[in-house]
Parts: sequence; C-alpha cells; structure tokens
Amino acid sequence: MTELAQAFLNKTAVCGVGLKIGKYPDRTHLSLAAESFKLALDDCGMKREDVDGLICLSFGSDYDRLLEALGVNVRYAYQGWSHGRFISPMLQQAAMVVGMGLAKTVAIVHGRRSKAYGQPAEPEPWRQGLGPHGESPAYGALAPAFGAAIAAQRYFHMYGGGNEDLAPVAVAFRKHARMNPQAIRRDPMTTEDYLKSRWIIEPLRLFDCCQNNDGGACIIVTSAERARDCKKAPIYISGMQGVHAGRDYHNLTLPGLGVAQQKVYKYEPKDEDLYAYKMAGITHKDVDLLMTYDAFTPLVLFVLERFGFCKPGEAREYIKNGRIELGGDIPINTSGGLLSEGHVIGWNLFIEAIRQLRHECGERQVKDAQIAQYACFLGESIIFRR
Repeated sequence: MTELAQAFLNKTAVCGVGLKIGKYPDRTHLSLAAESFKLALDDCGMKREDVDGLICLSFGSDYDRLLEALGVNVRYAYQGWSHGRFISPMLQQAAMVVGMGLAKTVAIVHGRRSKAYGQPAEPEPWRQGLGPHGESPAYGALAPAFGAAIAAQRYFHMYGGGNEDLAPVAVAFRKHARMNPQAIRRDPMTTEDYLKSRWIIEPLRLFDCCQNNDGGACIIVTSAERARDCKKAPIYISGMQGVHAGRDYHNLTLPGLGVAQQKVYKYEPKDEDLYAYKMAGITHKDVDLLMTYDAFTPLVLFVLERFGFCKPGEAREYIKNGRIELGGDIPINTSGGLLSEGHVIGWNLFIEAIRQLRHECGERQVKDAQIAQYACFLGESIIFRR
C-alpha cells in the first residue's frame, strides 16, 4: 500500500443518503434526483449551500440542469457513464475529491426513469458494437441478459450444476426484501416458486433477472472531521479498488469464463486483485455483510470467487444452506438487491450498506455490523467501516 493510500485511510466518510425507489409514472429523472438530494441533506442535517461538489451519471439530468434545479453552485462537477460498473469508481472519485481538497462536500445524485422495453431511445447502441456484455447484434442478442446467460453456461460447463443452483440467490434476496418496506418485490418466494418461473435465456429464469423501475438516489461524501458533526454516525471509507478491464474481462463475469475473445481458465485472485482489503487492513473474513451488483443471479457466484470467499467452482455450493442470508456466514444484499428491492443503477446497494453500518435496518439488521464491503465481479470494491 502506498504512503498516500495509508494517509487517506478513514479520512473521508459518507454522511448522508437519500433514496426513492418504485414506480413513479408522473415523475421525471430530474424531479427524482432532486427529491433524493433533499432527502440526503435532511439525513445528514446539511444545507444545500454546504455542498460544493456534484457527481452524476450521464443518462437522466445533465449536471448543469440538475444544479439549476437544486439551486446549488459547486467548484467541482463531473458527469460520467451510466452503467452499474461505474458507480463504485464514482463514489471513490467523490472521496478522492474531498481528500484532495477540491471540494469540501460532494453529492452524488441520480434520477432514473425505467425505459419501456424495445423503445428506440435505448442508450446501449450509443456504444460501438453495443459494448462488451457478450451481445451479438448480428444474431439478435441485444440485451445484457444474453451475456449473463452465456457466462453462466460457461461456468456450469466448467464446474457442473445448472439453473437450480441459482435458486438460493433469488430466494435469499427475496427473504431480505420482505423485511424492507421500500422493496418492490415482496411476495413470498420458495425454491419451487423460483423453478416454476418462466425461462428468459437458459440458464436464467424470470427471477434470475433484476427489475426495471423508477428511482432516485443521493450519497453525500465529506471529510471524516465534518461528518462527525452531522446528524448521523459517519461511515468511513477505508479501502477501495477500481474496475479491472481488458480483453480478458467480459463485463458480466469474472476472468476465465471466456465467452468471446477471452481466455478460459480457473481464476483465483492475486494480492494485487485484493488491494481494497490491504488498504483497509482487513481480509474477507472481517466483512460483516457484502453488497454486490445483482442484475442477474450468477453475478453473485462470480463475486464470491473473485474476492476469495471461496475457490473456483465452489460458489454454487457455498451459497446454499442459508450462508448468504441474514444470520448466515456472509449476508449479501440485505435490502433485497436489484433483484427484489429495485434497480437504481446500484446506488441503493451503497445506501443499504450505509444504513446497515448505522444500525438502522430494523428486523433485517445484521447484528453488530462494523464492516461492509461493496464488491463486484470486475474487481471494483469499497470497504466501509462504522
């Protein structure tokens, strides 16, 4: 770990969060973002004038229109790509901006309206070749679900198993969502219910796929010193690492499960692949809860192997017998995740981590939670500490 990283440890914190999630047919991207910003200000007890940095995603409201609506002037503004893989780098960027003194308090703000299926305004075609999800436009495979499905097929071909091995993920997250008043999918779901749901793309069924809903989110980051003067307990940012990319990285799986140009091999993380742990001074055994981008159930298997919770090919057995549920060895996505709470690009996963470490989650609270990790199959991660 570098000297700069060591000096940065626990020097920044999340002090406020705001979340809107559900169906809001009469709302706009902008109004959902603005309301989430107001909720986050109220959460931490700040005024809008206290915010001098803004980070937002590319789809929804432009940063300048958003600032006009909020009535805020900033000295640091950034707008980036919308995909879930970039939410972790954006939160990391906010922490680094505060740590370097480029702004005192940064609000990450997002508003989302669900797109109608098949609408011509679909943003994916803006990327050359539709991006590296594993889509094959010439064959009509235009959705990320296709990429997740073929990655899961490769995984099961290499290690055995099949669709039924994904059921524990969907069932566990639905159990968590039933304890979350904000969750959209709260109906009871058994393994039998899961196995009766219709196929989307084998080996993925309906309940293997996340939701398409409206929402808004805001996360406010400031210095640890300022955060201690806010309404809620500060949640410190202790460790982080970025998205790993290159020709061996398919954007919906971990390295080694080649589905296009990628190599096929059994991936095990090296020391440099676990930098966030080193920076925070912990190992995965110290993590009390794990939040991960669960657009599709196989992604949960991939992240467990990516960060060394289990060996290659072991995740499909590792997740069974309640291990990833509340009360298990490593509770995952305790809000219900994108699969059952709802889809706000993934910002709601960060917000659940913050609320868990504040011990605000009621019946779904992880007992004595002190350390939460956000981590994904492409290598990005943030370690939060109470």
